[in-house]
Amino acid sequence: MPGKLQPDILKQNVLNFTGALRDDLLVGGGLGEDAALIRVPEGILVAASDPVTGASKGAGSLLVHINANDLACKGADPSWLVVTLIVPDTMGIAFIHDIMGEIHATCRSLNIAIAGGHTELTDRYEQPVISGTMLGITRYELSTRNIHAGDVILLTGHAGLEGMSIIAHDRPELFAGLFTPSELAEIRSWQGDLSVLRPAGILREYARYMHDPTEGGLNGALYETARACNLGLKLYDDLPVSPLTLKAAKALGFNPYNLISSGMLIAVVPPDRVQEAQEKLRKNDIASSIAGEFIHDTDTLTIDAHEELWGILARRII
Repeated sequence: MPGKLQPDILKQNVLNFTGALRDDLLVGGGLGEDAALIRVPEGILVAASDPVTGASKGAGSLLVHINANDLACKGADPSWLVVTLIVPDTMGIAFIHDIMGEIHATCRSLNIAIAGGHTELTDRYEQPVISGTMLGITRYELSTRNIHAGDVILLTGHAGLEGMSIIAHDRPELFAGLFTPSELAEIRSWQGDLSVLRPAGILREYARYMHDPTEGGLNGALYETARACNLGLKLYDDLPVSPLTLKAAKALGFNPYNLISSGMLIAVVPPDRVQEAQEKLRKNDIASSIAGEFIHDTDTLTIDAHEELWGILARRII
């Protein structure tokens, strides 16, 4: 099935291959780990790499945000981006220019330098390959191995906002007759809400671990985090989701908690620091909610972690 590899398949076919063992690699590839942590003289270098595969409009801006979010989840300030563009020759130089213009503008807004990369035209692909590697420095060592039973799951943002924005931009006909023009405009505007740099910059002082729910949405992110720390989950019923997303989910028949959700932030916070963390978010006009907590009982891990977006984008209108 297309999309992100399921945890067991990922561990067996990718994560078991780790190359040389080095003492300076503090956190490498692993379930729930958004970025690598590498000890350097200046502190800890954070490195993350992600592509954009499910969006065309705004793909350059999205590329910057998803990679910057991964660094922010490790408590870093994103600083340098390396970009790889492999573009079908039928799309030409104009596409490259437009994508790089988006990347440039978004990086300027976040104080990120484009440090280099690779660009080529090809006759081997029908769709572009757009990938980025982001680097930055942190003093925090946030990881799934820090999580304990009793730790609280604190959320900012709302489930499915990225997926809903992609559908509204790339397949608006799927929403025909479902939303008013103003509602559709609101959903499209969520493309501007995909950064977690502000809440992550606040919560890094309180969190043991942070995570950006991308493919598989909130459910997928919680599942892989629990698997990584070998704990169970006790989730509450009132998880944050927009009424517009619930309306689309009912009409189109998808689970909003399995819809790609860049712009949400999962922070795992010790119970004695949750109130202080939420108060700091409130003072910065950032809404938050408590989704649940980690528990010892791993039999609770029954979450379906598949991604909904690909099937929705592939639908035909009859």
